[in-house]
Amino acid sequence: MAEQKFNVGIIGYGLSAKVFHIPFVALTKNLVLHSIVQRSPKTGDSAPQDYPDIKHHTSVEPLFQDPDVDVVIISTPPNTHFNLAKSALENGKHVLVEKPFVPTSAEANELVALARQQKRVLCVYQNRRWDSDFLTVQKLLRDGTLGRVVEFETHFDRFRPEKPTTWKGTLSMSQGGGVIYDLGSHLIDQVFVLFGVPTSVSAKFVNQREGRLVSGATQEEEPDSVTALLSYAETGLLVHVRMAIVSVETKQLRYWVRGMKGSYHKDGLDPQEDQLRAGGKASDSNFGYEDDSKAGKLCVAQDGGKITEQALPSVKPETYRKFYEMFGNSVASGNEADVPVPASQAAQVLAIIEAIKESAKTGKDVAVAH
Repeated sequence: MAEQKFNVGIIGYGLSAKVFHIPFVALTKNLVLHSIVQRSPKTGDSAPQDYPDIKHHTSVEPLFQDPDVDVVIISTPPNTHFNLAKSALENGKHVLVEKPFVPTSAEANELVALARQQKRVLCVYQNRRWDSDFLTVQKLLRDGTLGRVVEFETHFDRFRPEKPTTWKGTLSMSQGGGVIYDLGSHLIDQVFVLFGVPTSVSAKFVNQREGRLVSGATQEEEPDSVTALLSYAETGLLVHVRMAIVSVETKQLRYWVRGMKGSYHKDGLDPQEDQLRAGGKASDSNFGYEDDSKAGKLCVAQDGGKITEQALPSVKPETYRKFYEMFGNSVASGNEADVPVPASQAAQVLAIIEAIKESAKTGKDVAVAH
């Protein structure tokens, strides 16, 4: 019996759709690209020209009303995600939403409840769960190589002296904009996967470009850099989460993990995004593989107290193809347990982000609801 195929409609035709979604839909055996919504196609940026053999729309209503569309992928700015996801679910579609999911945990929980009511899967594109360096960290923790982890440091530091003109720099935090939603949603999602919900958080928001703290009544002014400390009372674990745009380095720190038996230090970013942006294909044999020169550093305490050091290449990448394979399988089963990144987990990540915002605003430690 032939495997059932599911037709996919994509809303938005920017970098996200072109680089992170359409190529992977094409490689997923039970998904078929059926429709694209692009409000204003133009020469050099036209979905109808790039994909002449599928359906095209300039508004979302025909897509939602099309009975042949099974899955909707939302790759628009985050302030539009809630209404689009809600409409897609109400029209009986399975839904995949770009990160950041929605601006608030309340909106996230409302969509989770609606998806369950409609018996449709709702997934969030937290693709960096499939970065090879993160998978390496997971393996080190799973294997007990580092012993009990006492401190975990995770960074997204860059040198970006000019403010972005996209939603990342123009939307307020209440709309899902800014560094805490753009980069923080990745970092905090990974921390959630590794350690769960923290007991409490404390944070500082800074505008490094202008040289001032962002707090209190001014918090809706865009902080371009965030430093947050997540505390886990049961184990004493401290997690440092940092996003900065004034970091003049040739190698940016990504992870520094310290445990009772060892430590792991990793610079640089997973190569998949750069490979895709440069025109590479997810089907290339070298896709997702790091050069050995970018290996992390593993230090281990031996018996007698001697500390040994070795280069530790990242594990074999599963790549973002694995995410889409799992998402396709979840659509086929219709089972929330099969969803690679359930929206219910994204709601918990948003609750952590909200606590971080509250701490930066009040200057106090903030407990995180479990």
